Amino acid sequence: MTELLNLLAAIALLVWGTFIVRTGVLRMFGENLRHVLARGMGSRPSALLAGMGVTMLLQSGTATCMLMASFVARQLVPTSAALAVMLGADVGSSLMAVVFSFDLSWLSPLLIFVGVVMFISREKSPVGRFGRVLIGLGLITLALHLIMESTHPLVASPVVRTLLTSLPQKVVPQLLVGAVLAVMSYSSLAIVLLTAALAAQGLIAPTVALGLVLGANLGSGVLGVLSTLRGSVATRRLPVGNLLFKVAGCVVAMPLLPQIHLMLEHSAPSVARQVVLFHLGFNAALALLLVGATTLLASWLERWLTEPPAPLAPARPQHLDPMALETPSLAISCAAREALHQADIVETMLRGIEPVLRHDDLALAQQLRKMDDTVDALYSAIKFYLTQISREALSEREGRRWTDIVSFTINMEQIGDIIERVLQDIEDKKIRKKRRLSDAGLAEIVHLHQRLLQNLRLGMSVFLDGNVHDAQKLLEEKARFRTLEHEYAASHIVRLQANTPHSIETSSLHLDLISDLKRINSHICSIAYPILESAGALASTRLRSGAVTGTSTSSGAATATTTPLQQVKDV
Repeated sequence: MTELLNLLAAIALLVWGTFIVRTGVLRMFGENLRHVLARGMGSRPSALLAGMGVTMLLQSGTATCMLMASFVARQLVPTSAALAVMLGADVGSSLMAVVFSFDLSWLSPLLIFVGVVMFISREKSPVGRFGRVLIGLGLITLALHLIMESTHPLVASPVVRTLLTSLPQKVVPQLLVGAVLAVMSYSSLAIVLLTAALAAQGLIAPTVALGLVLGANLGSGVLGVLSTLRGSVATRRLPVGNLLFKVAGCVVAMPLLPQIHLMLEHSAPSVARQVVLFHLGFNAALALLLVGATTLLASWLERWLTEPPAPLAPARPQHLDPMALETPSLAISCAAREALHQADIVETMLRGIEPVLRHDDLALAQQLRKMDDTVDALYSAIKFYLTQISREALSEREGRRWTDIVSFTINMEQIGDIIERVLQDIEDKKIRKKRRLSDAGLAEIVHLHQRLLQNLRLGMSVFLDGNVHDAQKLLEEKARFRTLEHEYAASHIVRLQANTPHSIETSSLHLDLISDLKRINSHICSIAYPILESAGALASTRLRSGAVTGTSTSSGAATATTTPLQQVKDV
């Protein structure tokens, strides 16, 4: 019983070591890995090499699959190039299995010792994150050594021999067992190494080991599909294509296993080496034979897996990929895209104010007001998603971006609330009472509304690219909008003094609209503050010189600074 527990603990340590290496590399090189993959899309050979290199770092083809699936969903890379990357990723994972099949027991203590020292001394720096990777590599080599030691006593046990020899001798059941083990352990690499160790100890026959290796490869493809089941259609295309490649390879390889086994016996002295070389040869053959078919399969997947037509304002988040949380830089990008999705719905609400005001469209007003529930739901979803991102794993620039996204979504949520109240006021004070604004008053509101739409689009652009010049331009719009508010409020006073009937009956609505549009503009302009502050272009105070003195003068001086809008409201 003790030997069995030791073996299970060693297997768990092997899986945990691959997880530590994967997360450590993603946290340390996450954004750079994206750039490497993006630059490797020029040709199929370069895509193969990019996938191979990144997967050798991550120790997981599934992690590479998740990265590439997110790129395909965002149309950053074509599906055909991503499929080529995945063929290279499988080769990279196979190469690491060959490396770990050597006796590296001497290396494990060194890696763990150096990694722990680096991690403890510089935990939040790149050095500490690299130490985390070294710890994971040390745990993998230690786990393999423990597996070898744990199997020695088990070999002599008649019960264990009976169980292992009872493994099905047919290839298809072996394939299924290997696939299930790979899915359960979340690592085909760990299962291949475990199979090689068990075969080396004589616990399983070499032919059975080859069948389990085929199943582990198939399981890694199934794992990618399962991991993206809740994703968009575009996200699922790559894992499905990768799985189809593996299924085709298994179908071809299964009847050839006896011949392959004979070839391996002549080329490799040990059974463990035969297992890992078969794993490498299988994936290398897939890459060489199928890389030319990536374009054909990609076009078929794009015709078969098509996106359903999007509703006017989808309430469900579209870009908050839970699998991206393992890569903080990628998760930040997902949250930013969802924030822009939220802003698009706010823009739809804002654009609808004018037709409601012009045509007294009560049905449209009610439809637009319901969109505020979507804006609120997206705000909550983005906020919760951001809280799941490890702040410790973010660089300084990514930390600022995290804060910018929170600030942007708060502003969008508040703008949605204001628009909802504006539409409610139009319903109560104009549509239901069958009133209308004066021609001059309507023209003023429409002009402010058009400037507001332009400012919102500029604000979305500032949030997207962080351009300092555009941020300064957006902030200048705040002063211009305030000037227009004073001008149009004064014009309204003139119309009231002239006893214009429509101006008198809609005076409250007109003034509230001007005030609310100004408040919306203030929230839009707030998008510029974090950008300008990061660039050092924001003054420490916005108070004009002498402003404090002016407020402490006589009441007459204070009255002189009262705005026309305030004068009307006071009356």
